[in-house]
Amino acid sequence: MDKNQATGLILFAAVILTYSLFFASNPEIPPVESTEPTVEATQNTPQPNTAVLLPDSLLDAQRQLQFGELASWTIGEEQNLTLENEVVKITVSTKGGAIKEVLLKKYFSWQNEPLFLLDSSHSSLNYSLDTRLGTVDLNEFYFAPQLSSETIEGVSQQILTLRASSASGQLIQKYTLSEGQYTLEKSFEIQGLQGIITAKSIRIDWEDQIKAQEKDLAESRRKTQVNYYLAEGSYDNLGLSDDPEEAKVDQPVKWIGFSQRFFTAGIIADSVFQEVALTQSTPSDSSIVRAMSASLSLPLQNGQAKLTHYFGPDQYKTLKAITPGFEENVDMGYFFVSWVNKYIVVHLFEFLEKYFNSYGIIIILIVLLIKLALSPLTYKSYIGMAKMRVIKPEIDELKEKYGDDATKMQQEQMKLFSQLGVSPISGCLPLVLQMPFLFAMFFFFPNAIELRQESFLWAEDLSTYDEFIKLPFTIPFYGAHVSLFTLLMTISQVLYAHFNNQLTTATGPMKNLGYVMPVMFMFVLNSYPAGLSFYYFVSNIFTFGQQALIKLFVDDSKIRQKVEENKLKNVDKKKSKFQQRLEDAMKAADANKKK
Repeated sequence: MDKNQATGLILFAAVILTYSLFFASNPEIPPVESTEPTVEATQNTPQPNTAVLLPDSLLDAQRQLQFGELASWTIGEEQNLTLENEVVKITVSTKGGAIKEVLLKKYFSWQNEPLFLLDSSHSSLNYSLDTRLGTVDLNEFYFAPQLSSETIEGVSQQILTLRASSASGQLIQKYTLSEGQYTLEKSFEIQGLQGIITAKSIRIDWEDQIKAQEKDLAESRRKTQVNYYLAEGSYDNLGLSDDPEEAKVDQPVKWIGFSQRFFTAGIIADSVFQEVALTQSTPSDSSIVRAMSASLSLPLQNGQAKLTHYFGPDQYKTLKAITPGFEENVDMGYFFVSWVNKYIVVHLFEFLEKYFNSYGIIIILIVLLIKLALSPLTYKSYIGMAKMRVIKPEIDELKEKYGDDATKMQQEQMKLFSQLGVSPISGCLPLVLQMPFLFAMFFFFPNAIELRQESFLWAEDLSTYDEFIKLPFTIPFYGAHVSLFTLLMTISQVLYAHFNNQLTTATGPMKNLGYVMPVMFMFVLNSYPAGLSFYYFVSNIFTFGQQALIKLFVDDSKIRQKVEENKLKNVDKKKSKFQQRLEDAMKAADANKKK
């Protein structure tokens, strides 16, 4: 309150006090009647609200000074109204037009409780405007509601219109919820009120303490962050660190998402957001995943502005249909890995869901289909390793002859490979080409809401770890439980490594690496989703079966015969330019080493 407002308030109070002491007459007390019908009539007759007509207290005077012509908007009674379709139920208050609660009807918390994505005890979404008397929070105003419905192009819509009116004009807020949608459209419109509301934009302040909806708090915190998308078309976020983070975005922003592991609450501008400031932190309270806030402004154009809220699941296709870049709220991995997930795995999953209800069966079928598609690469990889296996005597001979001279050994090996028509990378390259699919699943399954609360065999929820045995103590880097799917994956990987070592020429540390890596992954994946461990376990079984089947049809003696034919054919073969450059580089490196 500035000096002029304070002076005016004091003078106004003095006038009221003088009037009440010297000029006001005592009220006449009416006779009391004790008849029962009269009491009943008094109780049922609505009493006029004289505060609306004439301020008669210091509180009313303060309202008049603070809000001016809008003071009458601060008097009223709060009502909560509901917009609801088959997937979401949204409660809006007539006080400020604020969203009080958002209930996702098809989902429940891990404790089987109703899943509120927003609620008044953990979240606040406030709007404010500049007036000639200063900035006012719309939560100070009461709006008259009107709930209606209409059908546009066959789509049913619920519309909630909230009006705050005065002699100078009105402020209108409108919410629209369409059937089957997780999006809630909101619009602002200022009619009249020239010189009273001076705002060129609406200020929005959004705070949310993300409640823990999943069993595994650590995994939830790894997947919860503030995301935002610039109007120019680039995506960014505040990261996944537990340390407090903040960002002031100088460029116009198209949307902001408070993204959890499986759900996102987002706000999307019809135009752009400006003056955006974002924060996130990790509280010590285990019932809260993260605390997030966003402060931003939405420009008014001819007294109007529009935005869209999204309250729903992190399903890639659902998010992609909302607005450009909104699918980034689902982490699909990096570069080629995300490409595999977005264009292959997502569509494959969606197709199989139409025909199968068990997600364990769907995972098995995905493994089968991917293995069949990659079987030519698997076959080439096996043949490449078989060729290296049949020429092992020649390689051992070179090791005995040039074992002390590594450079000479490499040169002679290159000559041998060229003569025999064998490529040392022929067995590795097909495996490398299959790696994107293995890594893609590492991102897909932990973020697949389709697996949430879906059971298979002993796993109650494929989206979190299967606690087959609960330990009375905690093993560092492992946890306080035993995941049976992870254990089976580890055993199958060790068996596969043993089988694979019989087919390759690897020796020493490289040979033992196949046994060490599965054990390391056992520690890493023990607390990861059961669906991921199950996928890797099934994948190992299929790979083992593929290689055993190929071995039945591949004769090492025929491969040796082919190698001998190549040896005779390439006796007078000239070195390729690549081979010559490689040998020259080896010689140069050897010369520098001797110097």
